[in-house]
Amino acid sequence: MNEPILAPHWLTLATPKAAPALATTTVLILGRIWNANGAEHSAGNAALMVVLATGAATAGAFASGGRSGDSVIAGTAFAASGGLALAGVAGYADGISLPLLLWALATAVAYGLAARYWRTDRRETVAHERQTLGRREDHAHVERVEALRAGAQIEVARSGAAYAEQLANALITRATLPGFNPQALTDAGLPELPAAHRKDI
Repeated sequence: MNEPILAPHWLTLATPKAAPALATTTVLILGRIWNANGAEHSAGNAALMVVLATGAATAGAFASGGRSGDSVIAGTAFAASGGLALAGVAGYADGISLPLLLWALATAVAYGLAARYWRTDRRETVAHERQTLGRREDHAHVERVEALRAGAQIEVARSGAAYAEQLANALITRATLPGFNPQALTDAGLPELPAAHRKDI
């Protein structure tokens, strides 16, 4: 039984597209909350964010280096580094203009990186759908050929059964005709009838 195909809700489709903006906006809001709670012009807090952002960037550089580099870990580390830098600036600065400028820049970079992954994912999805469609067409072709072959065999069996039935009816009808003498046919050189259809047995 085929499962019904359900179209995804528009919110399900829009959520991944909004994720970069939601992430950078959340970091900006948390940074401004931190600013209002005493991080403004705090050298210790700024130094902490610089150390954390530098550590995350270093981890990303190590993760992406070499032949066995993991792009997922590297991307996560660089995203964390950018988020920490944005949070540090948003927490340290006394105005909103610099944090908003960095928020816009971080959002644009996040969408640029995400668009590359979205394109790759879309290409892989389309390739998988094409491959699946090709396999389905191949299987459907094989099924059609087998159905035609089975139908032909059924028709041959039906025609053979119909011929056998007609032959049996003809023999029965001929045996019931008045004056029918199978021995006379045999004496005339015709093939001998089966014993079941001979009256003299």
